Amino acid sequence: MSFWQQILESKQIFLKIVHKFRLNSIKGFLSLFLVGVSLSVAIAACSGNGASNSSTSTDAGGSTAKPVAANNQDVRLTLVSFAVTKAAHDAIIPKFVEQWKKEHNQNVSFDQSYGGSGSQTRAVIDGLEADVVHLALGLDVDKIQKAKLIEPGWEKEFPNNAIVSKSVAALVTRPGNPKGLKTWADLAKDNVKLITADPKTSGIARWNFLALWNSVAKTGGGDQKALEFVTKVYKNVPILTKDAREATDIFAKRGQGDALINYENEIILAQQKGEKVDYVIPDVNVSIDNPIAIVDQNVDKHRNREVAEAFVKYLYTPEAQQEFAKVGFRPIEETPQTKELASKYPKVKSLGTVQDYGGWDSIQKKFFEDGAVFDQIQAKK
Repeated sequence: MSFWQQILESKQIFLKIVHKFRLNSIKGFLSLFLVGVSLSVAIAACSGNGASNSSTSTDAGGSTAKPVAANNQDVRLTLVSFAVTKAAHDAIIPKFVEQWKKEHNQNVSFDQSYGGSGSQTRAVIDGLEADVVHLALGLDVDKIQKAKLIEPGWEKEFPNNAIVSKSVAALVTRPGNPKGLKTWADLAKDNVKLITADPKTSGIARWNFLALWNSVAKTGGGDQKALEFVTKVYKNVPILTKDAREATDIFAKRGQGDALINYENEIILAQQKGEKVDYVIPDVNVSIDNPIAIVDQNVDKHRNREVAEAFVKYLYTPEAQQEFAKVGFRPIEETPQTKELASKYPKVKSLGTVQDYGGWDSIQKKFFEDGAVFDQIQAKK
């Protein structure tokens, strides 16, 4: 019986008693007084029971959590990320859920979506109600901001310019590296075929392009020398694929090309799954920085900003960074927990950053807009 049903029944009993005693005697008055006191106690007890009703929720791992008070509602977050972060998030999320439950006595569950960074970005803009996005490059977050889903200045809301995971570019070769490819300069040789995606349509391909350009800029060459070098390299690209996944399939499954550029973390993860991959980390490289952001419009709609922000902050903790490092991402900061894991990565002597080139807006305008540097390179092929 509900609280209000019990109130109604008590009221009916009270009225019957009033009618019986009609307050025509001291004895009747005292009897009525005692009944009133009893009803007050009963109503208070009902009210207390109503406040202690509990509900049961399911955590991120699918297991049933302990009951939680009804006035302490469960929270659900939607995380949208690029594909290769899944292994790290699968390890991190249960730890955050456990910590939040311990500190706030509240259950948090996650909806998760993984895919190519570009396609994930389009999905969010088209209506996928992400609360948190963890994407391959800042340009993708900027697109969501321009769609008015994220407030300007998102990169200043969290440490490290909102970069929460990072990697470097790797040069994947055929088994045994028969062409002896060791540096970016080797990709400009006449007898080498490189497989890569189109930077006009692929996020990772933009990083590939930037790694090639940066290899000249960081070794004393100006824009003209960088342009000449990158033009030679793209003349050695037999086909530009739509995305990185297609480029990997053409190289690995169809056996085309002598080299493939990929994220170091993707290669490490593939090796952990038992795949044999030969690769080189050139010692002049680019820091592939993966940002994270709160999707302001959605968290305000879902009223879960507090938990969303706490989750993002948790991703910067040594415990979470250790999980990223385990699956191939380079730690954003060296800590006692990540130092040993970081030591397994080849040292990079010279590391360029997006900031060296004015940020993603400047990079996009200079290299990838219609008629910009990349289109000029393609026109010379």
